[in-house]
Amino acid sequence: MEIVKLFEESLAEIGDKTKFMNLRAVSGGDINSAYFIETERNAYFVKCNKNIPPGFFKSEAAGLKLLSQVEGVFVPKVYLVKEAENGDYGLLILEWIEGKKTMQTEEMLGQVVASLHQCYGTHFGLTEDNYIGRLPQRNGLYNSWIDYFRERRLFSQVKLAEQKGRMPKQRRDKIEKLLSSLDNWIPKQCQPSLLHGDLWSGNWIVGANGIPYLIDPSVFYGHFEFEIAFTELFGGFSSRFYEAYTEMKPLSKEYYERKELYQLYYLLVHLNLFGEMYGSAVDRVLKKYVG
Repeated sequence: MEIVKLFEESLAEIGDKTKFMNLRAVSGGDINSAYFIETERNAYFVKCNKNIPPGFFKSEAAGLKLLSQVEGVFVPKVYLVKEAENGDYGLLILEWIEGKKTMQTEEMLGQVVASLHQCYGTHFGLTEDNYIGRLPQRNGLYNSWIDYFRERRLFSQVKLAEQKGRMPKQRRDKIEKLLSSLDNWIPKQCQPSLLHGDLWSGNWIVGANGIPYLIDPSVFYGHFEFEIAFTELFGGFSSRFYEAYTEMKPLSKEYYERKELYQLYYLLVHLNLFGEMYGSAVDRVLKKYVG
């Protein structure tokens, strides 16, 4: 079987030539095939895909590495990255993480995210481009959060939506009006916090002793409230998470005025990924801010 041979050869590259004790498909999102592999030596989580753009797994591995450098933040160890070339599979081999939630898990998660957001950079953005889901996410380094948010977040998704025919004139006109008036809601001065970038309830898992691990990042440096706004968009985070987070990293009074504006980016991403079913949500946000 082609895939099994690939796994055997890839694990041999990292020094594990022992016998497979277990190999099974597991859920791993809507982009890649995912597998649990247990050898006589270790257990692994493997993502593989033939149809991914250049640098897809590499950017995920780089994001995990950046997160792992923050004290108190836990991510799976990266063992191997192979990019898809010439019709072959690309793959990412990670540490297998498994555990059960405790009463403290979501409180610890709040503390983990707050620790992450207290890791500051010198600029907004990131040197390298990466991905949000399967969509390219352009970065670059900016001195201004408003400029970065306008150009690299909102406008990039607007252009993509136009290409996909999901930006009718009325919606486009309102977005143009919004883009020119962001400084009415977005802070002119803030510190560039390290963000996970795609922090919804499916992008953290539980390890041993109930410790939360962050997975599937789309990292960059930005305003920390941008990330918290996304956690509230689709739910899935408990009051214990927010209480623990805000004890370490309080939210401003203005957060509640700009929360939906920050959520607009992720609604545009979903519009581009999944279609017009998210159009009405985009329109509601635009109506709130520009009428």
